[in-house]
Amino acid sequence: MCASPPCFLHELDPAWLGQPGWQDVQAWRRAERARLIACRAAVPHAERRGRDRLITAHLRAAVPDFAGRHVGFYWPFKGEYDVRPLVRALHREGARLALPVVVQRAAPMEFRPWRPGARMVPGIWNIPVPAEGDPVLPDTLLVPLVGFDARGYRLGHGGGYYDRTLAAMPRRPRTIGIGFESLRLATIHPQPHDIPMDLIVTEAGALEPRA
Repeated sequence: MCASPPCFLHELDPAWLGQPGWQDVQAWRRAERARLIACRAAVPHAERRGRDRLITAHLRAAVPDFAGRHVGFYWPFKGEYDVRPLVRALHREGARLALPVVVQRAAPMEFRPWRPGARMVPGIWNIPVPAEGDPVLPDTLLVPLVGFDARGYRLGHGGGYYDRTLAAMPRRPRTIGIGFESLRLATIHPQPHDIPMDLIVTEAGALEPRA
């Protein structure tokens, strides 16, 4: 477990903080994002692999019909849960798979089909993305978490891509946020543009967000 930052802001009761403005929230999120990413990256490899196995088991239990779904997933980045062993297994079981692609900055992403052996090219932040393929609409999204709260709101890498994408989709997919218990926050101070996850899965189990 990582130590708290000197300001201890993330541990304060949100009610004590009052109603922070958007600039205050942005500054707080930047600080928390840096802290949580550093915390996540510092986890030893063996411990991370053990947590990944637990998360995979909880995902399988929470979504027993994965093989019949069209699953959008993500390529792991900076110590995130490595979803690739799971999606390769899902491919063998018959699931359709897709990866998000940033086609324009500050705009909704599109999803392109993926299968093992697909040709990949560097995307935003040099994360691999499928080189070709017509856009598709998954019915289930596995979404990485930098941080999260009990209401299902997520802290991401700061680009706002998932919120824009979900807001623009003609059909809302089931969204499953994936992260670690050490990333749990009292609140992310959600704003009108923030879209909560339908389910959050960590090494401790599956969390149904509360209203």
